[in-house]
Amino acid sequence: MRLLVIDTATQALSVALLEDGALIGRHHEIVGRGHAEALLPAIAALPDGGRADAIAVDVGPGSFTGVRIGIAAARALALAWQLPLSGYSAPSIIAASAARQHASDAPIIVTITGGHGELFWQSFTSDGLSATTAIQSTPIPTLAAQISAPVIYGTGAEALITARGSGAALTIYPDAADHPLIADLPPLPWTPLYGRGADAKTIAERAAS
Repeated sequence: MRLLVIDTATQALSVALLEDGALIGRHHEIVGRGHAEALLPAIAALPDGGRADAIAVDVGPGSFTGVRIGIAAARALALAWQLPLSGYSAPSIIAASAARQHASDAPIIVTITGGHGELFWQSFTSDGLSATTAIQSTPIPTLAAQISAPVIYGTGAEALITARGSGAALTIYPDAADHPLIADLPPLPWTPLYGRGADAKTIAERAAS
């Protein structure tokens, strides 16, 4: 079975084509905010134009725009090709990748750059496969006082370690090619996982607050 994996939840644009778990095509680069222009050409450049039997997409949290771009593209291709679509979280794939270089039994702390001076973060077991906390969004100074793990992983690791003044930061972006590492985890719905409340509120929401 072929699986197309799409990941645009962070500054990385990452797509991979897997056949029975084996990597047969990959594109991974740090594009910042250029996902919309680069995503479909990256998929088209995969073997057979990225055609697969199923699609998996990173549903976040991370960049609000990046998450939505990835899900929109995945939905469009799933509809056009009549394929099943599932989601996975950005922290889960980063944690699984981090486990390959995590040399202790201590929890794996994954951080992802958020907005308004906050970081998304989640704690995992040392093998990177089981979350031990829910995904949270916390101001960087608050999190620096709260998290004491000597090594921090993810796109927000450097910011947290700088604020804390101690420890090691290992910047890891989600990589679609790492999807086999989380293949046994329950799939998520293909709806955005924002990790924090929306900044904008409807008129009804503002009236109720």
